[in-house]
Amino acid sequence: MKILFISDIHGITTNLDKIKDIYNKGNFDKMVVLGDLYYAGFNGNSYLDYYDNVVVKDFLTGYSDNIICMRGNCDSDIDIKVSDFPINEGISLINVDGIDIFLTHGNKYNPDNFSRNGVLIYGHYHVPEIREDSNMVYVCVGSVSLPRGGSQASYGVYEDRKITLYTIEGEVIDSISL
Repeated sequence: MKILFISDIHGITTNLDKIKDIYNKGNFDKMVVLGDLYYAGFNGNSYLDYYDNVVVKDFLTGYSDNIICMRGNCDSDIDIKVSDFPINEGISLINVDGIDIFLTHGNKYNPDNFSRNGVLIYGHYHVPEIREDSNMVYVCVGSVSLPRGGSQASYGVYEDRKITLYTIEGEVIDSISL
């Protein structure tokens, strides 16, 4: 199973073509979107040329057969209602290669308040990082649109019991074997 993880699009279209190329060329089985799809409500002000909720919605709808989507703290009830794919609340669990992988946005569940056996993959903080303790691996995939803390736009990949974080340009940021 090969999975692409992205987060925190915030209605910004700048890197969607790059994500599409990464997904299509990488032969991924699933795309996981970890919340904050849109911004300022679905019909929010398009005050920037590269901000368009409809384009983001159409982009994600194109992957609706292969998408797992989590609700972020900036995703409103109307965002969920207008989306043509399910958006999950809170936390979801997938089991891949015998590994429990918990999916969340990160505003409620994060390394400060979630501990099980497995992997927690989240966004929200907009800074890519991998941390581990005795029973958990914590992976923040960063943001494809609004990186913070001097980081670059980023995404994550799971393949063959390994998670790798990349810049949007394909440079490895960090990785961990599980």
